[in-house]
Amino acid sequence: MASATDTAKAEPAAAADEDRPRRPKRFGGSRLGGLILALNLLSLLILFVGALALNEWRRGLIEARQETLAAQAQLLVQVLGTREIGVTRGEPTPYLDPIEASRWLTDNFIPEGQRARLFDVDGIMVADSFMVTEAIPGAPLPPALPAGSPPVVPDAEERARDARELEQSRRALAEEVENALEGRSSATLRMSETGERVVSVSIPVRHVEQVLGVLTLEAGDVDETLAAQRLALMPFALVALVVSLLSSLLLHLFVARPVMRLSAAADAVRLQRARAISLPDLDHRKDEIGDLARSLETMTETLSDRMDAIERFAADVAHEIKNPLTSIRSALETLPLVRTEAQREKLTGLLQQDVRRLDRLITDISNASRLDAELNRDRPRTIDLTALLGEIVDVYEAGIKPDGGVHVTFAAAEPGHALIRGRDGPLGQVFRNLIDNARSFSRPGGEVRVVLTRDEADPERPVRVRVDDDGPGVPPENLETVFERFYTSRPRGTAFGTNSGLGLSIVRQIVEAHGGRVWAGNRPGTDGGIAGARFEVALPAAPPGRRP
Repeated sequence: MASATDTAKAEPAAAADEDRPRRPKRFGGSRLGGLILALNLLSLLILFVGALALNEWRRGLIEARQETLAAQAQLLVQVLGTREIGVTRGEPTPYLDPIEASRWLTDNFIPEGQRARLFDVDGIMVADSFMVTEAIPGAPLPPALPAGSPPVVPDAEERARDARELEQSRRALAEEVENALEGRSSATLRMSETGERVVSVSIPVRHVEQVLGVLTLEAGDVDETLAAQRLALMPFALVALVVSLLSSLLLHLFVARPVMRLSAAADAVRLQRARAISLPDLDHRKDEIGDLARSLETMTETLSDRMDAIERFAADVAHEIKNPLTSIRSALETLPLVRTEAQREKLTGLLQQDVRRLDRLITDISNASRLDAELNRDRPRTIDLTALLGEIVDVYEAGIKPDGGVHVTFAAAEPGHALIRGRDGPLGQVFRNLIDNARSFSRPGGEVRVVLTRDEADPERPVRVRVDDDGPGVPPENLETVFERFYTSRPRGTAFGTNSGLGLSIVRQIVEAHGGRVWAGNRPGTDGGIAGARFEVALPAAPPGRRP
């Protein structure tokens, strides 16, 4: 009985899983990615919230300072507005007397750090609390220089810059006073003549409806407030820095170092010619690094299995080719010793038979070695198995000789399309090999029956194809070995060398690559004996909605 064999069992899951729903790529659900994103966002959020909170606090502090100054100024101008200071033409007339105003500012307490200035209706300053209290406005004097040191004279650029800043501050104060003289109170944050930020409030001094002048109150502690703000921001910045450092450390420990270890392990496999990679402490991680480690281990194991299969296949090929070569060498060595023509013809026939056997063997080996590449290169598509089997059977029937031959029939137990996902070229080779094997064991004029059914008992592989013949059947002890590589067992009288023993092996390799399975059995006869061999193939059905 004929057989066939297999070059190396390909991974059935690799091609079978192509049609299964793929696992969605984890982005939002990534544990490691979510941790990194959360830590980085947390550091930015801390800094942003801190800056926002301090900005609001700074704005509120300045506004509160302006409200306090406005309340103080309002109280002062009410007092000033009710006083009739000065006499014009013997009649009391409200106006601002500089001497009385200075004395009045002396009698009223001006808090430390604040400056009160009084301007008349012409915008001329008539009183200044710094001058009344004999305080010297501006920054403190620089320390005295050592004896003999040359005096420090500012350069022209510095003097020009100071002059510009002084002019800008005076212009800002003049605009503020001018607005107040027009009856509009104002509260601003501006630069003083000494170059520091001040909160300024200017309110017109009125007597009834008449504007007598302008009272300006300034608080020069804005720089201290801003310094305190920056100091208050430091804890937020330090917390953000610590979180960023922690994020970087976690990235290094959980991403960079494992990737470096994976890279080193891969280099070790390459340099030491190892067959597998093992990182046991990374296998149990539930993030992308663990997935990568498991994928690398699975990949190297798969490559190792394939290398072992190639080595076994090469050894089997060498053994199978050596047999006809040994026979040919023996025949060639014997040929010069042959004396009769009959013996010479017999020896020549043996040589031709071995050459045909060697040619058939090399052809089948070449087809088997290209099978993996063909399965990986061709993309699976939806196939109507009913149409495919019908076309194959029609070709066999069209090639039957008039003087007799083995007929091939096809029957579909259920009407309709039997749709599967696969590659039509390799699948066609599967059924041709099974039919050829069945025909080789059938007597002339016999019949090979191909039946397509659907069996829901196996929901994963419901599509069934059965190939029956009327031959001697398969010995029970060889039901599994017939699928081994280079296995051949032919009945007596069969031409030697016509089979390589790779046909059924190729059948199993292709079927398993499509996620199916194939097995051999015998048909029971009416007398309880064996009526013939039966080979069955079970394949997964195409997902619903697929059409060829």
